[in-house]
Amino acid sequence: MISFLFYLAFLLLFVIAAVYAERKTAAFIQSRLGPMEAGPKGVLQTIADLLKMLQKEDISATAVDKFPFLIAPVIVFSAVFAGYSVLPVNAGLSGSTIESGLFLLLAIVSLDVLGILMAGWASNNKYSLYGAMRSVAQIVSYEIPLGLSVLSVVIITGTLDLQKISFLQQGNGLPDWNIVQHPLLIFSFVIFFISGLAESNRTPFDLPESESELIGGYHTEYSGFRWGIFMLSEYGMMLLLSILGAILFFGGWNSPLPNIGGLKLYELTSGMVLGTFWLLAKALVLIFVQMWLRWTLPRLRVDQLMSLSWKYLTPISLLMLFICAVWKWWLMS
Repeated sequence: MISFLFYLAFLLLFVIAAVYAERKTAAFIQSRLGPMEAGPKGVLQTIADLLKMLQKEDISATAVDKFPFLIAPVIVFSAVFAGYSVLPVNAGLSGSTIESGLFLLLAIVSLDVLGILMAGWASNNKYSLYGAMRSVAQIVSYEIPLGLSVLSVVIITGTLDLQKISFLQQGNGLPDWNIVQHPLLIFSFVIFFISGLAESNRTPFDLPESESELIGGYHTEYSGFRWGIFMLSEYGMMLLLSILGAILFFGGWNSPLPNIGGLKLYELTSGMVLGTFWLLAKALVLIFVQMWLRWTLPRLRVDQLMSLSWKYLTPISLLMLFICAVWKWWLMS
């Protein structure tokens, strides 16, 4: 119970900080000021918005299907939040003691599509339903290249245990990272990152909630705290996939600093607390790139989005899976 409350509190604090950071990033990229009035440099603006959201009345249309409408945001958030239970945060305190932890994570997180479909259908609104169907098609389509890119790492490392994957990358900092030891995984990471953007409904893959034609997508009819749960889930998914990417490709909780002769930089910058710091630092870099892309790239059309997945990412990820298998066989022979 204590771990549950700790992770929940951490996620809430992360979302508050991430929303502020995203606003400032957008302001810098687009030459605007962003939040400036509430607190120094606008640092209290997100907290003010949160308090305003919590005070809003929880309203719903008369024609909605009440029970699935009310429970849908909880299902989406629960699916995303449960994924954190198998993440190894450092060498001493592992979040994953499961041999098939990676498979369990992907299986649990994929259940969020049920809550999204439920929200769109129960809203009894054509815009919400279109948004839900877009989201289902998008998530199901991009889960395939995402899963195949993850399988490339599984083939190279020979395990589904996220903690073991982290241990396999320890010893000498950056040179021991999977993406450096096995340069083929660079292509797998690119596929993983693009698919992760689509899984998180991040630009340029935010079609399920595109305001230009669907008002707000599957959460059009939601207000107040229930709408906030959807936003919390989106940022939670973004952080979850960023941490997963850091574990699979960038050494996990291992320090990036290598030992140079008698200077043992890796040992000096390792440990339980520093391990957690390195993991979160790597994840935050990936999150910044996602924010950067959001305010740089235009939104794709539906046909472009589906073509990218089925015509390009899926065949390339299958090819990479075969190449990684051959590479692993060559290394073992």
